[in-house]
Amino acid sequence: MDKVIALDVGSVRIGVAASDALGLTAQALETWKRKGLENDLQHFDELAGARGAAAFVLGLPRNMDGSEGGQAADTRAFGRALAARTGLPIHYVDERLTSAGAHLALREGGLKARAHKAVVDKVAAVLILQTYMSCPQRFPAEKEGTT
Repeated sequence: MDKVIALDVGSVRIGVAASDALGLTAQALETWKRKGLENDLQHFDELAGARGAAAFVLGLPRNMDGSEGGQAADTRAFGRALAARTGLPIHYVDERLTSAGAHLALREGGLKARAHKAVVDKVAAVLILQTYMSCPQRFPAEKEGTT
């Protein structure tokens, strides 16, 4: 498996995780505070180059009934811009309940609830990446300009 970077895209922060060289584990990298689309794209383009990433995986926030709302549309727009900037394929993973799962993992790990905000986004990105790595064939790449 090629190296992959996963993003949990929010309106204020983006959680970031990356696979190891063998594609066996997902490691939390950072929580990026958004600084405008151009700055965000530049940061992730540079990160992909530095890590030798072959693709991005973005968590797609669906409603509980499976439909896509406004945040999913924003995530897809970010994915299209990221694909155009980096030339890398974008895969989308249903991220329903990943934030809840991240909070649960942090609680079970002994982290106080007030400290979750600083790390929950990158933990959610790890969960998104683990879902993708479990069966990458389930998540075909979407080409720039498609949804």
